Amino acid sequence: MLVPDPKVVRRLLTRYATLRIAQAERCSPATARELEDVSYTLCVMMGTSDIHDAIALADALLDRARPPAGRTPEADGESGLSLAV
Repeated sequence: MLVPDPKVVRRLLTRYATLRIAQAERCSPATARELEDVSYTLCVMMGTSDIHDAIALADALLDRARPPAGRTPEADGESGLSLAV
């Protein structure tokens, strides 16, 4: 099974939260459409059909992707930069 990139998942979760707030403050068709698109994308990435399940799975993924306390790339002698050119 493919595992989504945590950075992409975090970006989608942030966008989802922002759109939910915007929709609660002022309903608009454009915001509703974008919220639906982001919700669908999160569901597909997390392999579920329910947005609440997708959010829970995304949170769990981000928890697993977080480095242990006190461990940073620099502490391991790495810069954290990609080796790809």
